[in-house]
Amino acid sequence: MVRALVAGMLVGGLCATIGVFVVQRGMAFIGDGLAHAAFGGIALGLVLQLAPERATWIALPFTVLIALGIGYVLRRGKLRGDVATGVFFSVSFALGVLLLGLRPTDAPPVNVESVLFGSILAISRQDLWVIGGVAAATALALLALWSRLAYATFDPELASLSGVPVAALDYTLLALTAVVTVVSVKTVGIALVSSFVVIPAATARMLGRSIGRVALLAVLVGVLGAAAGLVLSYHLNVASGATIILTLGAVFGLVLATRRGG
Repeated sequence: MVRALVAGMLVGGLCATIGVFVVQRGMAFIGDGLAHAAFGGIALGLVLQLAPERATWIALPFTVLIALGIGYVLRRGKLRGDVATGVFFSVSFALGVLLLGLRPTDAPPVNVESVLFGSILAISRQDLWVIGGVAAATALALLALWSRLAYATFDPELASLSGVPVAALDYTLLALTAVVTVVSVKTVGIALVSSFVVIPAATARMLGRSIGRVALLAVLVGVLGAAAGLVLSYHLNVASGATIILTLGAVFGLVLATRRGG
């Protein structure tokens, strides 16, 4: 339970931080698309006869490549973010289904439910170290790039004219989002991980004015929402991942209702 609580809070804060830029850029669908792309990578690992937990190491570079592909199509194809994401999402998921069907008939069975909906209570010590390492590396990368990333997010054309490497920052953000998404799949699963990215950031955006304040509020909502949801699921004896997301959704609804009431 303690490992699950720590993992949930780390993932909540990590996804919320990335989500600030994702939501601000109007790419809320990217988290969902990359999570489903990760399914293709996990299926590839399973076909290579890796255990489900080790298949994540195949899903990681696979999903990063998909994220970079989405970025390339966005820049070269002049398509909207949801269109580019939808194309890669569909192809990757279909590839995953195809690959799972190619597994040998005597291969060990896979708990598809845990892949789709996560199993945060089954987080191992090794998983926790991986999540912690990714959280630390992502935090350092975002701190180093924060001002330029914010500039490129709010006004990419002016940022480009000012010498900011907008394209490189776009690809970096997509790669970071892919890494964070794959690492987070273990906690809430492929079907729900995008909620971790979008809901805290969307909630914070209704409350904060500057990007720094929005980021702080998003991390606070993500961390506390994950902790509260996990504790609730423990006492109510219900699915932990779904309860965490419903808790985050309740906070979003409360903030939205309060703003409308004001």
